[in-house]
Amino acid sequence: MKLDMRYGHHPEDVKHYDTEALRRHFLVEKVFVTGELTLVYTHVDRVVFGGAVPTTQALALEGGKEFGTPNFLDRRELGVVNLGEPGRVIVDGKAQPLANGDGMYVGMGAKTVAFESDNPAQPAKFYLISCPAHATYPTVHIPRANSNPKKLGSPETSNVRTIYQYVHPAVCKSCQLVMGVTVLEPGSVWNTYPPHTHERRMEVYLYFGMAESTRVFHMHGQPTETRHIVMANEQAVISPSWSIHSGVGSGAYSFVWGMAGENQTFDDMDTLGPNDLR
Repeated sequence: MKLDMRYGHHPEDVKHYDTEALRRHFLVEKVFVTGELTLVYTHVDRVVFGGAVPTTQALALEGGKEFGTPNFLDRRELGVVNLGEPGRVIVDGKAQPLANGDGMYVGMGAKTVAFESDNPAQPAKFYLISCPAHATYPTVHIPRANSNPKKLGSPETSNVRTIYQYVHPAVCKSCQLVMGVTVLEPGSVWNTYPPHTHERRMEVYLYFGMAESTRVFHMHGQPTETRHIVMANEQAVISPSWSIHSGVGSGAYSFVWGMAGENQTFDDMDTLGPNDLR
């Protein structure tokens, strides 16, 4: 298991970052590595996220000194979504198959979590996001058909999209983790505009389903100090609570979003208008 540690940043400092510094601190360029489990630990709400791409051997999610507990989920909860070929998540010895697009919630207290692919030559791609937890809730398999879909946007604003809420109060219980997948309609390029912030929750975006030449311009920074981060397929970005998060793509894309913070209210956001941005 490989772990990348990222620290928190004050917005007054971030507005002085050049492109290289902004990418170094907030962008994760390689989430999925074949045959490996790679994680990022951000001190923004102590969220851990990353990817597991098992081939001939299972990949285990382990605790230890980096996480302060013997087992990874001793004081954490976990959300998973499979973006690759079929595989399995094994929780305390019980295997749960996950097809492409399937999600899963794993509650605090599980002693062992491992990931396997059905076919090592065509591996699963498990995207993971975890945050601290205070109570134990049941582990739940969440196929996309069991998610809570919300259709938003309009053709006039080029942002027609369906938000599939996986880990969400409408689907399953969790402590503070909220996670889902947003799929844009053909011809729509904005994932949300005008943007918003939610001072009470951070968010991580993982962009996927992109052609090799497609790029997403992910908007970042405070509303009056906006920045952008150019992102390719299967890259992730950390958005602290003070940062806007909005993006526009040069072609088709989808993204996994995950949040942690003081509540799980989807509409708890501070909306902005175009005139608020600089």
